[in-house]
Amino acid sequence: MKISDFARGALRHSRRTVLAAGLGLVATAAVGLPSAFAKDKPLKVAAIYTVPVEQQWVSRIHKALTAAQERGDVTYVYSENTANTDYERVMREYAEQGMDLVVGEAFAVERAARKVAAEYPDTAFLMGSSFGPSKPNFSVFDNFIHEPSYLTGMIAGATTKSNVIGMVGGYAIPEVNRLMNAFMEGALSVNPDVKFLVTFINSWYDPPKAKESAFAMIDKGADVLYAERFGVSDAAKEKGVLAIGNVIDTSADYPGTILASSLWHMEPTIDKAIEAVAGDSFEPADYGSYSYMTYGGGSFVADESLVAPEALAAAKAKEQEILDGLFRVNVNDGEPKSTM
Repeated sequence: MKISDFARGALRHSRRTVLAAGLGLVATAAVGLPSAFAKDKPLKVAAIYTVPVEQQWVSRIHKALTAAQERGDVTYVYSENTANTDYERVMREYAEQGMDLVVGEAFAVERAARKVAAEYPDTAFLMGSSFGPSKPNFSVFDNFIHEPSYLTGMIAGATTKSNVIGMVGGYAIPEVNRLMNAFMEGALSVNPDVKFLVTFINSWYDPPKAKESAFAMIDKGADVLYAERFGVSDAAKEKGVLAIGNVIDTSADYPGTILASSLWHMEPTIDKAIEAVAGDSFEPADYGSYSYMTYGGGSFVADESLVAPEALAAAKAKEQEILDGLFRVNVNDGEPKSTM
């Protein structure tokens, strides 16, 4: 397929800008929408990522947009490894190309992203953000998977024998903090004696650094690790301890190591935005709630060969309480601290 001038420019800037087609990814836990609404004229959608699409968080957005393309609802192009200093230019160039919807993460480029969006009022923007939506066309989302994080915390708390759990995160920002705090609360709910070691590597993608941090925690007695970043599960596998996955399920890559994982499903968020743009009803809104379990935006999985039956049963019972609206997991965006 012919590559546009913009794509060639993007390649010269060491990013891969490709059509995300034919990858064979199937949406899971998605909120189904009638695909006919975009069959005659698929929406033009572009995504801008500051990390590789293989990175956990971004991979879920990429997966949902790929599924929408495979349904015929959108055409989808993306740029990955986009530097923060280049983000504004890439946003503007996609808007100039006539994209109907631009998706991305504005965490480190809030002012620039909102400035560009205001210059293109006929383009819909859906951006990962710690802040709120803004008129006329800037909507936000976030990965509110604190609920499944609480459930995996319950499993970790019931499984640890040393009563020491290590936690390695990227940055101490609300999006990470709330997941780690929920996990800690879940663990303490079943094991009040558990202690935590908490480290942030100040990077979204540095597996070697995350791995070294995990090794240090294992040396201090941690026998379960919370793998918010890539690299932690590698350390767990090498040292023969257990790990809790985050955002994606990597158990097939680490058999016998991944105890449980809290999963993010971006399909409900993406599909809702597509529906709004296609129906000419897109407005600045907070799409964060579509990551909640009740919308199918979050779930958890566990390895039954590693988890005690009573611990899994307790987590599943609590999951049902969440889905029934009988239990609410706290949203605590404060920075989690080590307790030993």
